[in-house]
Amino acid sequence: MSTDLQALFEAFGATVGKPAMSDAEFGETFRSMMSALVRFDYVVAFAYRGKERPIDLYSTFDPKEHIIFVTLYQAGPYLLDPFYHTAHARRTGVFRMRELAPDRFFSSEYYRTYYVQTGLAEEVGFFIAADNDTTIVLSLMRREKTGAFPAAETALLKQVEPLVAKMARHYWSGLAARFDAQLNAGQQRGKKRGAKATALQPADAVWQDLNLTARETAIVDLVLQGHSSESIGLKLNISTGTVKVHRRNVYRKLGISSQTQLLSIYLKNFGATSEAHASPASR
Repeated sequence: MSTDLQALFEAFGATVGKPAMSDAEFGETFRSMMSALVRFDYVVAFAYRGKERPIDLYSTFDPKEHIIFVTLYQAGPYLLDPFYHTAHARRTGVFRMRELAPDRFFSSEYYRTYYVQTGLAEEVGFFIAADNDTTIVLSLMRREKTGAFPAAETALLKQVEPLVAKMARHYWSGLAARFDAQLNAGQQRGKKRGAKATALQPADAVWQDLNLTARETAIVDLVLQGHSSESIGLKLNISTGTVKVHRRNVYRKLGISSQTQLLSIYLKNFGATSEAHASPASR
């Protein structure tokens, strides 16, 4: 599509003289700017910090879509998302999902169970390092019927990335305080419910009561993210055969025989461990 310069200037002009914007105001400004440059179906912005539940900053989903893209995502699947892992690694720039996904991502149980519900053909994200170890990810999504982003449009997004990053860091500053508030609210809620105090985030506590070793935990996490045994071996510097032995041992310990059952246990345990951490507003 051709660049709509008038729409772009109008969107950018809306920021002039504004020292601050609400989440919705900046989200709409970003959406308007991107609409002048490329074609897409959805916009969503999340803030990430460590393994904490991501904060949803802005989205264009209707209520039904919001359940899939935001509510379900925050309930645990985010930990298996290539975008989350890229944000966690503090990488910056514009990336396509296909660039970040592990080698078996599109045949993984996470993809078949959760991601296919989104009906997306492609997702492109602006990864922006913000203050105090937080990362902002602004995603542009295209549905199957729309198709993938053409190479020329992806190149254009890369060109505009420095401006988007500077604006996002300015208008979404202070995110660390919001994560702290979310964490404190969850801890207070846990105390009121009589939950056992724990210093672990739900992401770290998922496998703690299942008698898995640290190496087994690392391997099953990578399996669920969509890594093959070969890819896991390379990441952990062990042989493919050793990876397969660990996978068999995990399945035996858990009394399961498929990745479907493994994902089910993962999500069930994540839900249980996150009960004492999640604030009512994030549900």
